[in-house]
Amino acid sequence: MPALLLSLAQLDFTIGDMSGNIALMSAAARRAAADGARLVVFSELALTAYAPGDLLDEPDFLARLDVALEKLIDATRATPDLYWAIGAPLKRTAPGKALANGLLVVKNGKIALAYAKQLLPTYDIFDERRHFEPGPDVAATLEIDGTKIGFLICEDAWNDAGKDYPLNPIARLAAEKPDLLVTLNGSPSNIGKREQRHALLAAASRNHDLPMLYVNQVGGHDQLIFDGASFAATPRGGIVYEAERFEEVVATLQFQQGEFSSATGKALPPVPAAGLPVMAFYRRQILLGLRDYAHRCGFKKAVLGVSGGIDSALVLALAAEALGAKNVIGVTMPSRFSSIGSIGDSATLARNLGIKLFEHPIRDLVSTYEAGFNAAFGEPIRGVALENLQARVRGVILMEYSNQYGALLLATGNKSEISVGYCTLYGDTNGGLGPIGDLYKTEVFALSRHINEAAGHELIPAAILDKPPSAELAPNQKDSDSLPPYPVLDTILKMLIEGERLSTDERERVKADYAQLAATPDGAALIAQVRRMIWKNEYKRRQAPPILRLRPRAFGSGRQMPIAAKYE
Repeated sequence: MPALLLSLAQLDFTIGDMSGNIALMSAAARRAAADGARLVVFSELALTAYAPGDLLDEPDFLARLDVALEKLIDATRATPDLYWAIGAPLKRTAPGKALANGLLVVKNGKIALAYAKQLLPTYDIFDERRHFEPGPDVAATLEIDGTKIGFLICEDAWNDAGKDYPLNPIARLAAEKPDLLVTLNGSPSNIGKREQRHALLAAASRNHDLPMLYVNQVGGHDQLIFDGASFAATPRGGIVYEAERFEEVVATLQFQQGEFSSATGKALPPVPAAGLPVMAFYRRQILLGLRDYAHRCGFKKAVLGVSGGIDSALVLALAAEALGAKNVIGVTMPSRFSSIGSIGDSATLARNLGIKLFEHPIRDLVSTYEAGFNAAFGEPIRGVALENLQARVRGVILMEYSNQYGALLLATGNKSEISVGYCTLYGDTNGGLGPIGDLYKTEVFALSRHINEAAGHELIPAAILDKPPSAELAPNQKDSDSLPPYPVLDTILKMLIEGERLSTDERERVKADYAQLAATPDGAALIAQVRRMIWKNEYKRRQAPPILRLRPRAFGSGRQMPIAAKYE
């Protein structure tokens, strides 16, 4: 069998920008052709980007889709000797949904192969059956220069153990004895996902004695981030190639006699079993998600409230790295309860990061609201209402700045606080995006320390890292007045919210700590209290900004809980 050169195109597509996506594919195809490749492989739904959601119900979008698909097929004429494996929604005429999640292999303006995805996930963040009809139980193969290639789409290759669907497309395809399996993917990233992909598909490669090429998209789409991390696997070598994570990559490999090598036939460097350390992963994922979200929503600048606390400090540091310090604005809004240290810490942080910091005191504004409340309702505003008033005044100021100057407002809430409702609706929940809303409080501290270590000097001041967390909405207030210690709270939350979805190492550790806590009367009572707090605050989470997904189960589309429900 002669050697086959094939290219993988791991690209950062934009949902709905079909002309832009065709341009990206065309540029990648030209590079592949220049390398001498005979096949270039794009990701799942590359034409629209994954996933277009209810755009697929819009008549105007569907009309544009028809035009774009013709334009894409025509674009292949620019590289007449190159096959393009393209993911795209395909029209259907049979009963059922009007579309299939499809794959086309096109060469020089002609369709050589068409295939429809068979397994349509409807769990976690996926809802493909909402728009697509499953494809028939067929094996899609095509011979290119003596190499018989089988094609699948994402979930089709994830059911080799037969646990989730009655069909096993990978076994169906393997029965046709292809030399190589190519799978087009739209696989969002979370902690542990890379290892899960490697384990499942390397096992399938061994089980069926079938080499595989896995191509994934990269980039941020609303709360989802795609890490790319495209790879090749062989039955004997396991994972033998991996593309750079969180980056666009067009790479050409040589395939011959069941093995992969570089385009020139040289041995590929070994792929490390371990991926990025956890904090490095969080940082890369947030940076990509924040950068793409701001860009795709038309924002060049971002603004956030800087309190002198750890959450806003971390978001400020991440925003500066993602968007550039000159494009990030901090606003400190001291009240009569703000400590001198917090104001000074905010100024030090901004200087360290090279960010412009404005000061907008809220003491007089809050006093005016207090007086107005008393005059209207005949009693002073007090307690939680007064605390929340301060947060809402700050939220109004930040939205004023956002409206006046066109800056994206970043929310600074973390997952621990969002889980139990330790946040103010229309106050600190204001914003267009929550970059750290899927980080537990203990992880916020860990990522902040990682950022300082990576910089080699102190970006986030030690005074911010070391001070007890406080909302500073009442005299001498500390988070510990209302919440259990964050290490304890985070253990409970991880178990209640994520449970079996936790990565293996974390799951065993969390289970052990949770069981020890539940074994005591006080611990069991605390778990019950936290569970009630999670239930009671679903309405807040529903009105909060989208958060960047980092963990196996994030608030948002991957956790659909009712608001008006009885949970006990």
